Amino acid sequence: MVKIGNYIISERSPVYIIAEIGVNHNGSVELAKKLIDRAVAAGANAVKFQTFDPDEMVSEDADLAPYQKRCSNKKQKEMLKHLALTPGQLEILKKDCDHKGITWLSTPFDIKSARFLNKLKVPAFKVGSGDLTNIPLLLEIAKFGKPILLSTGMAELTDIETALNYLNHPSDLVLLHCTSAYPAPFADLHLRVIDTLKAAFPHLVGYSDHSSGVEIPLAATALGYKIIEKHFTLDKRMEGPDHRASLEPDEFCQMVTGIRHVEKALGTSHKLIRPSEAELKKRVRKGIYACKDLDKGIMLTEEDLAYLRPLSEIEASQFQCVVGRRLNRSIKKGDSLRWSDLN
Repeated sequence: MVKIGNYIISERSPVYIIAEIGVNHNGSVELAKKLIDRAVAAGANAVKFQTFDPDEMVSEDADLAPYQKRCSNKKQKEMLKHLALTPGQLEILKKDCDHKGITWLSTPFDIKSARFLNKLKVPAFKVGSGDLTNIPLLLEIAKFGKPILLSTGMAELTDIETALNYLNHPSDLVLLHCTSAYPAPFADLHLRVIDTLKAAFPHLVGYSDHSSGVEIPLAATALGYKIIEKHFTLDKRMEGPDHRASLEPDEFCQMVTGIRHVEKALGTSHKLIRPSEAELKKRVRKGIYACKDLDKGIMLTEEDLAYLRPLSEIEASQFQCVVGRRLNRSIKKGDSLRWSDLN
């Protein structure tokens, strides 16, 4: 069980849905507020940003990641400087989330940012896949004693085990399965990794999705992932590194609705007649009828019986209890048989 703000995440709880705004605000507080509004309207439980100081995060000569080159020809640090939010801006956005009743989260990419987020009372820490092996950052985050969402893209089990050891194996930690590609090819998602993670570690498992469309989060829900994180934008055509691999508001709303429908559909493992089936059962199940005029006193044979809709007092499954019995009264062709008709 993991508690983020007032929300308890467990194997029995509804999926916790995070709208990953990330850097899709393009450095604008106003755009960020619009994204928060649309995430609230779509039914997200939380929005998540990214907190970083480019000088603490990347070297001067760091090249862009392949997916980032589609929207920029700058060096990575130069691109990030235009996407970084100041501490004051992040504080404004947290207050905006508090006012609108949605949980505010952010991923720190350096120790200074982690300390700032802790002072800002972020309710949980997300560790991005790129920092799974950043042991100094993990040690710093472990000091705060807050819930941790640990993303596991580009990792093997040994990498995850090492990270958990440095984090002191906290009980309030969720492992996020992830494929770090933007967008991630369907063939590389391997959602069944949840079974491996659950067998290897005593933690809840969520899914940080970078695939296109809304189908994969629904499949992840069906498989038992308890957190779904998905990139969120107002418009995929906007300039920026993550917009193309994000969902627009209508798509995100469709995803949330789909997840909630899947949760209801999963139901329980008990095979019972459901209330919505009861009336139809009467109409389409078959009862036992007379296939011809039958005289009082005859001994019934299978040739005397018809199995027809709607369901009658004696079901077709009970025919063996009818054959060989004598009739107490005459019955016309097409009439249903009742137990009181049999001696």
